[in-house]
Amino acid sequence: QAVLPRLHGAYALAVVWAELPGALVVARKAAPLLIGLGEGEFLCASDTPALAGFTRTILPLEDGEVALLTPLGIELYDAGGTRVQRTPTLLSGTEHVADKRSFRHFMLKEIHEQPETAALWVARHLPEPVAGGAEAPHAGSLVALPLDESVYAGVERIQILACGTSRHAAQVGAYLLEQLAGISTSVFYASEFRYAPPPLSAHTLTIGVTQSGETADTLAALAMEQERRQLVADPAYAPRLLGITNRPESSLARMVDHILDIGAGIEVGVAATKTFLGQLLAFYALALAFAERRVGQRQGGGSSGRSREELKALVAQLRQLPQQLEALVADHDQRCAALAHRFEGTQDVIFLGRGINFPIALEGALKLKEISYIHAEGYPAGEMKHGPIALLDAKVPVVSIAVPGTVFDKVLSNAQEAKARDAQLIGVAPDCPDAELFDTLLPVPVVDELLSPLLTVIPMQLLSYHIAAHRGLDVDQ
Repeated sequence: QAVLPRLHGAYALAVVWAELPGALVVARKAAPLLIGLGEGEFLCASDTPALAGFTRTILPLEDGEVALLTPLGIELYDAGGTRVQRTPTLLSGTEHVADKRSFRHFMLKEIHEQPETAALWVARHLPEPVAGGAEAPHAGSLVALPLDESVYAGVERIQILACGTSRHAAQVGAYLLEQLAGISTSVFYASEFRYAPPPLSAHTLTIGVTQSGETADTLAALAMEQERRQLVADPAYAPRLLGITNRPESSLARMVDHILDIGAGIEVGVAATKTFLGQLLAFYALALAFAERRVGQRQGGGSSGRSREELKALVAQLRQLPQQLEALVADHDQRCAALAHRFEGTQDVIFLGRGINFPIALEGALKLKEISYIHAEGYPAGEMKHGPIALLDAKVPVVSIAVPGTVFDKVLSNAQEAKARDAQLIGVAPDCPDAELFDTLLPVPVVDELLSPLLTVIPMQLLSYHIAAHRGLDVDQ
């Protein structure tokens, strides 16, 4: 306790002292630290999966707290040295201990678990239509979310804070919130937001997205936003914070008033796959919920967005997602394994997408960089001719996402530009005459363009995985 005031920065510490071998002192500041209460033992860890198999009872430490662990129990103290009493919490879902089963890597297993992730999401959030078309009170909702109505009421603007893969999910989410619900939405790098936040605007919902619920930049950005809004007397500027995470017992959940649990289960592979899909689905549910509440405003000449019939059609297609994912994963696992050897000497790859699939191009490039160590970049397809095209030649493969919709012809045109530079073209597109342009096709089913990211991301994940595995790399780490 005397030392901690002299430390700067973030830390989670576990200290042993030779003079007292039966004790452990732990402390935290801006970094996660959990105490586990086992049977006849006490444990500490930075994350819940480490405690899985030992205990489901945990005590998360708050910032500045110190705890003494001995065989007899736990003593908890606040930053001022005062003894604190707090009830431990019970973890849900920790019975699913990490197990690779028959898969070579956790990442491949988690990619194959995505149909199940989608099926659980459909069961939780898309209530079955009432028989006979009757709409009892509250039974006619297109989407069911465990969120208070105060989250939706009067929202005029949304800002999303995230990092890495979570930010790509947020970009898809922003597209959906604007196009389905007509709400102006901005996505910020959490690390940049902390040092250059935009001017405050009234009636704003701030969403923090982090798979672990412990991402330091995202938590710090949310804390700063909460603090600066609390300083404004006008209630229109009051903080309204929502967290999207895979860990409902995380630091994020303790910080915000409302939490949306993506419920994807433990993800061991360092490259997010099923949790990325879970985050996407969370945004689909959120956008549909906002859109449904704004249908009346739109019909009255207010907010832009989709009609209720259009929203119903989207929900009907979303119900088919688990089956489509199951077929897609099985098919592309083989296709991408066969394609991986062609990347033997590849040093650079370009990913192209437009509209709602531009973030999927970014995600594809990030996955390849993250696990295969090949340099890759994602670009809006229309930007290729404004500079990056100079990089292209026969040694630089181009992966292009082209799905029927508002920008289909444009993406094909951009792919033609790449082909004119002798680039090897890999298309993520439906198997149709237009796709003959591509040297290699990774086919996806035809769905509403707004739903396509849920399918186009699968070839991205499997291609990255098989290229890395073919190179003999430790994919999971």
